[in-house]
Amino acid sequence: MHLQTSVLCSMWIAGLALASGIASRPSTGTSAVGDLNVKIREWEVPTKGAHPHDPAVAPDGSLWFTEQMVSKLGRLDPATGDFKEYPLKGKNDGPHGLVADSDGNIWYTGNFAAHIGKLNPRSGEVTQYKMPDAKAEDPHTAVFDAHGTLWFTVQVGNMVGRLDPKTGKIELKLVPTKDARPYGIQINSKGVPFFCEFGTDKLARIDISKTEPKTMQIVEYPLPEGVRPRRLAIAADDKVYFTDYQGGNLGRLDPVSGAVKMWASPGGAGSDPYGITITPDGMVWYSESGVTPNTLVRFNPKTEEFARTKIPSGGGTVRNMAATSDGRVYLACSGVNKVGVVEPLR
Repeated sequence: MHLQTSVLCSMWIAGLALASGIASRPSTGTSAVGDLNVKIREWEVPTKGAHPHDPAVAPDGSLWFTEQMVSKLGRLDPATGDFKEYPLKGKNDGPHGLVADSDGNIWYTGNFAAHIGKLNPRSGEVTQYKMPDAKAEDPHTAVFDAHGTLWFTVQVGNMVGRLDPKTGKIELKLVPTKDARPYGIQINSKGVPFFCEFGTDKLARIDISKTEPKTMQIVEYPLPEGVRPRRLAIAADDKVYFTDYQGGNLGRLDPVSGAVKMWASPGGAGSDPYGITITPDGMVWYSESGVTPNTLVRFNPKTEEFARTKIPSGGGTVRNMAATSDGRVYLACSGVNKVGVVEPLR
């Protein structure tokens, strides 16, 4: 999140209209929870006050992360604990979202400086792609599709966009709902981007037309009244799991039927579920940022059982997380200036 708007983002949760459609009511009871058997290793980021925001998995398995408040990107080798930091062009670029391409280049959203950036780790060269519209002031979260197109959200600008890395061309689309505040974004198995509308009770998808690729038509899905989806992860069956930051729930959308199911997070209504990912075994992982210390939660979609453990450092808000191909989870713990690796124990 752009810190200059973080106070507002925590206050605009009420009073938005509920879109019409099918949406089930959120659950209200406390979910049964077991102990989560994992090993969590954490490392202090070399630069003080870096505010690590989003992690990403590079092709070589290294853990990359944005250092939002010091205008750097960082890399950790989890096998050795070695860090390397890469300064960006501006002193206040506010790197936020992060994703690696298939060639090992690291792409980030310049949340404070209205651009998408690309770092070549081999040369240290940084290339910036400026937003073509001044209203697109805060690129937020980014993700690649299978064709190499970069899709991203623009929270305050209320837009979604795509960037063609081959040409550098950026296309933007305004979200139909006013003040929707597009946030987390992911791609399903068919190449369709889905994103959270954190300012209201909706998820949305971007239709990709082969005949009219410039339309970027947005289709919105209503959620239960009062839900505020912040981050999402998409399962192998293309069901969309999301964290309901306002209500303290884990949710699931079936995009085919529009049906929504909600589960109360183990930490309760004030647990503020935030960062979320799904590992290759289908397990849903997320963090509760409203409890002290922050917790790491695993949800089994087959049994609908939760397991939970405390994050050793306290977490300091895990805003995003990323799953590796071998089932580990990478964390960025903003408030305590650490990054971490979660290893499930058999």
